Amino acid sequence: MWNYLPEAFTDVELEVLSRYFTNSDKPVFALVNLPEVVKGALFARYSRSSKSLRRLFLDEFYEGGVVSNGIGGQGSAGVKRAEALYERMLADYGDDSVAQLGGVHLACEQASNILTKVLERGRLMAYLEQSTRYVPYDKVLPDGNFRYFVPREIAEAGLEKKYRRHMDSLFAGYKEIFDAVETRLLEITPRESLDSDFVFRSSIRAVALDTARGILPASAVSNVGIFASAQAYEALILRMRASNIAEAREYAELIKTELDKVIPAFLTRVDRPDRGGVWVDYLALRSRALSGLSFSVSKTPDTDSHDFDDVNVKLVRFDPDGEKRIAAAVIFGQSQLSMPAAMDVADSLTDSDLATLIRQYFGERQNRRHKPGRAFEQTNYLFEVECDYGAFRDLQRHRMLTIEWQVLDTSLGYMLPELVSDFGLKERYLEIMDGARVFHSELRDTLEPEICAYAVPMAYKIRFTMDLNAREALHLIELRSSPQGHSSYRKVAQRMFSCIRDVAGHRNVAASMKFVDFDDYRIGRLSSLRQVESKNKGIFT
Repeated sequence: MWNYLPEAFTDVELEVLSRYFTNSDKPVFALVNLPEVVKGALFARYSRSSKSLRRLFLDEFYEGGVVSNGIGGQGSAGVKRAEALYERMLADYGDDSVAQLGGVHLACEQASNILTKVLERGRLMAYLEQSTRYVPYDKVLPDGNFRYFVPREIAEAGLEKKYRRHMDSLFAGYKEIFDAVETRLLEITPRESLDSDFVFRSSIRAVALDTARGILPASAVSNVGIFASAQAYEALILRMRASNIAEAREYAELIKTELDKVIPAFLTRVDRPDRGGVWVDYLALRSRALSGLSFSVSKTPDTDSHDFDDVNVKLVRFDPDGEKRIAAAVIFGQSQLSMPAAMDVADSLTDSDLATLIRQYFGERQNRRHKPGRAFEQTNYLFEVECDYGAFRDLQRHRMLTIEWQVLDTSLGYMLPELVSDFGLKERYLEIMDGARVFHSELRDTLEPEICAYAVPMAYKIRFTMDLNAREALHLIELRSSPQGHSSYRKVAQRMFSCIRDVAGHRNVAASMKFVDFDDYRIGRLSSLRQVESKNKGIFT
């Protein structure tokens, strides 16, 4: 092992360091018990100082006593010095990189499924969202209402009572379908000898919740956990302040208020008229300009028809020479050739040699977490997808791609779960969906499309595009086709794979995707869910 030279500290300094660093004698250590602003400021000074981080802390941020780590303790000397540093670097010098040095875990609760897509739009954030598979929506809250959000725009239009009646009917329909499917599954599904009551019932419930979730409207509220840097939160707040939706604008202020309690120095630009103010104005003006555009269409969608078609996936754009671009990147990285020369070598490869090179590059993958290198990022695929909003919610959280979506409405029809038909519930399901379509049409006479979307059940389809490279495609397709996935996005992933292999003709890229699952599980999905629930039992019970 490399012979690291430990720094010299006095006994008093060592005692201080033991409170804030995981060690004082090794070259790798973590910072603990320090406010985000101090940790970030230390790293900011790090880049412009010859001192070690621990020495910087002792010399410039610690002045005896304790560096406060509480919300109410932002006035200690170390914190004040850190805040002053941020004021200079962020506000005065515009050094955005220092805003990446502080992070916060933020809980965002009772957000509609319209708002969650706004919260989860940023790439450089980590999200966990409440699952409709594990959390039933069949119970009313203490105030007597189901778990849905009432937009300010609907209340101000005098439509709140009618909106609530329709939401209540959707949630009642959700409970009816969920109860019926769960009861029937319990009757017909054999219980394996090793199944505990918890595992068996949890697995059945997950399938029943998956089946019923399409009835839930986009107004259904959810909880989202976010971890992100101050820079990402700054962008989120500004984007939300410029939103056309009142829920997003009002929620932005809730987020700002709470972040000011823990990382106020990182967000000083947000409220400055010459910084955050002009940024919000720019975003809002751009949005208004785009909303005024109109485009002629050759055919108006027939919203009265029952469209139970499966998901629709089209490969809109790809590079016919994409695999040769991957090969050129491999050759470039393994040689001293220029990129043009590497491309010439790749162009000269026979089909057999090309297949061998790409196969050697992705190697012997033992599971889906073994991924090829970044040469696979040299070719891209643009997909257009039509699927139910419920499946879109899961796919939208993938961040290493470019995703654009249209406003949710009822024009593309909706998905009919197979178990609904199998268990004789089709007519009731159609009645619920048709009622939602009629109510949505009534709202469109008064409100903007973004607000009408709150009333649309998640079974209705939404159109969106995903532009992603082959490396991300491998990750998404293998993950979303796995047995425990929802049937809708499993179909999306399976068809994306078929497009890459058969439409683009990228059979070598397709060959790297060894863990795409094409089986149709339906009730058979219970076997994979049993494994998941068995693992979860010790954690969540």
